[in-house]
Amino acid sequence: MVFHYTALSPNVTDQIKKRCETKLNKFNKLLSDNADVFITFTSVKNEQKIEATIPLHKRILRAEVTDSDLSAAVDALVDVLEKQVEKYKHRLRDKSRRDLNFKDEFERVAADYDFSNEVHQHKIERTKKFALKPMDPEEAVMEMELLGHNFYVFRNGETDEVNVVYRRKNGSFGLIEPEY
Repeated sequence: MVFHYTALSPNVTDQIKKRCETKLNKFNKLLSDNADVFITFTSVKNEQKIEATIPLHKRILRAEVTDSDLSAAVDALVDVLEKQVEKYKHRLRDKSRRDLNFKDEFERVAADYDFSNEVHQHKIERTKKFALKPMDPEEAVMEMELLGHNFYVFRNGETDEVNVVYRRKNGSFGLIEPEY
C-alpha cells in the first residue's frame, strides 16, 4: 500500500504515521500492493480528527473519526474501516451470486481473501410495502418526523421520481434524488 498523508495538525508525529500504517496493513489481503491510502489529520480545538480514504476497484472506503487522543482516533478509524470492509465483502459475495456484473469484481477480491469461514451477518428479516404519495421534500420531512424514523421514501410531486429524505448526523436533513 502507498500512504499519502496530509497533516494539518501539529500533533502528528512519525510514530503516529507508523501506527496508521501498521494498523491498516491488515487490509493487505483486500488491497493491491500499490493501492493508495489517503490519510488526513486535522486539529479542531482540543479534538484530533483523522480521515482515511481508500479507493477499491470500483468502490471507495472512507472513514472519519474525532477524538481527543490521536492514538485512540487511529484505533477507532481502523475499527470503522474494518466494518466497512466486512460489509463490502459480504455484499460483493452475495451480489456475485445473483448478478454477473459483480462476479469479476468478486473473483478479483476473492483471489486474495478467504471468505470460507465467514458467517453472513446481513439478513433481511422484514419487507414492507407502501404506497408512494406525491409530496414535496419538506412535507416528506414532516412525515418522517411524525413517524419517528431516520429516513422517508416518497414520490416527489414536482419530478414524479422516487426520492428519500433522511436525517444527517448533525441533525440537518438530506435529500436523495435518482441520477440517470
